[in-house]
Amino acid sequence: MKRSGPLFTLLAGLLLALFMLSLNATEGTRSTSTGSESSGDVVSASPTPTASPPSGKPSPSPSPSNSPSNSPSKSAVPNADYAGRTDDDSSAVAVTLRDGKAVAYFCDGKDQESWLKGDVKADGSMRLTGQNGNVLTGELKGERIRGTVDMGQREYGFTADKAVKPSGLYRATATVRGAEVDGGWIVLPSGRQVGILNRAGKPSPAPRIDPETGAVTVDGQQLTAEPVTP
Repeated sequence: MKRSGPLFTLLAGLLLALFMLSLNATEGTRSTSTGSESSGDVVSASPTPTASPPSGKPSPSPSPSNSPSNSPSKSAVPNADYAGRTDDDSSAVAVTLRDGKAVAYFCDGKDQESWLKGDVKADGSMRLTGQNGNVLTGELKGERIRGTVDMGQREYGFTADKAVKPSGLYRATATVRGAEVDGGWIVLPSGRQVGILNRAGKPSPAPRIDPETGAVTVDGQQLTAEPVTP
């Protein structure tokens, strides 16, 4: 009986060792299985597809702007002819407007005249210039131009109403008997004519023209006065 004690003790130790080995083996298997499952989940997981816009369709365009246009609100000054008298009734003034440009003629029918030209603004105002520093300043209101002509030594106020053909502004240039001839005519709405004819730079009252055809006879030679435009 004394020898069986150590034997039982040894047997118990062997059983305990076997139990511990079995327990370790079981834990290792579980760890490996858990690691494999976890690893498998990572590999098999596929990335979430990203939505892409359908091909072949243009991207939406921005909505039209409601901001006001920068284009000028006023319409262009209409093409027309204007003719009238100075406030003191001593001279005549004619103005022709075409596509924002203007040409004017001041004439007293004796020996004083001036051709002027320049631009017309959208509001109908104008500042036309000629030789010797002459200036016409005017403004179109409705069917009438009101303004002044500065002839240097004197300034003339004038009013020119819209003219209907044959009223308007005419000019003729030619060489007659070896002399340069330059004539200007204003045909007023009343039918009255005011003009100056320069022969070699010497002014004198112009002969009457036929307002329907522009025909005029200068020193026995027939010329044609044409309507003047800018």
